[in-house]
Amino acid sequence: MMSQSKPPTQNVIGFPVTALSFYEQIDWMLEWAAQRLSKTVCVANVHMLMEATWNKEFGAILSGSDMVTPDGMPLVWLMSWMGRYRQDRVAGMDIILGLCGRSPSRNVSIFFLGSDANTLQKMRQRLRHEFPNLEIAGMEPLPFRPLTPQEDENITRLINESGAGIVMVSLGCPKQEQWISDHKDKVNAVMIGLGGAFPVYAGVQKWAPEIVRQLGFEWLYRLIQEPGRLWKRYAKTIPPFAVLALLQVVSTLSREDMSLQTRSR
Repeated sequence: MMSQSKPPTQNVIGFPVTALSFYEQIDWMLEWAAQRLSKTVCVANVHMLMEATWNKEFGAILSGSDMVTPDGMPLVWLMSWMGRYRQDRVAGMDIILGLCGRSPSRNVSIFFLGSDANTLQKMRQRLRHEFPNLEIAGMEPLPFRPLTPQEDENITRLINESGAGIVMVSLGCPKQEQWISDHKDKVNAVMIGLGGAFPVYAGVQKWAPEIVRQLGFEWLYRLIQEPGRLWKRYAKTIPPFAVLALLQVVSTLSREDMSLQTRSR
């Protein structure tokens, strides 16, 4: 049974990333949600993996998550090469579309938490148009400051009383992953960190064209939109990830070569 074990993973620079097709990963989330299980889902890209590499506490959160989907194309390429199979990309916007489209058939409602009131309102309008059968359990913005214990207790109770099977969380990385981890076994739902996808779905930010996403240049598309905010992040995270990925590839090739030599003797 899905609820009794974790989905299969593949090691990507030291972290377990879920190694299933897009639809299989969506199936796991829906199965958990239908049972109102408290599960954590991280949507990982290069930035997240490097933050987890540098910050041991955050690394433990990522490693302990029930599912880590491969959002960034570098993760997809590395998994596809090392696993000798074609790994799908499981990105934030696609997760929103996939879950909102299929949740009604499983009688699963969705709670949208975080971001700001304006973004949530625009999301509600689009959701009503694109997914008229979707049951929105609730939409609640959160302040940028830390919540007081009473506020946090109120939010937890609100989510649980709403009956939501899925909670989509938009607080930004790593804040949303920390919140999700802190609420494991407190919130009776599948909690998914989808920070960057909320403003895109709301139309506040543009979604890269499909061909750009398929070629792996969405990062460049986003950089052009937000150069002031993103160039330092990319400069800080992409080069060290490339080095770690190369070391992992070399290590994998070395083990395979040693294995071949051993069998040939």
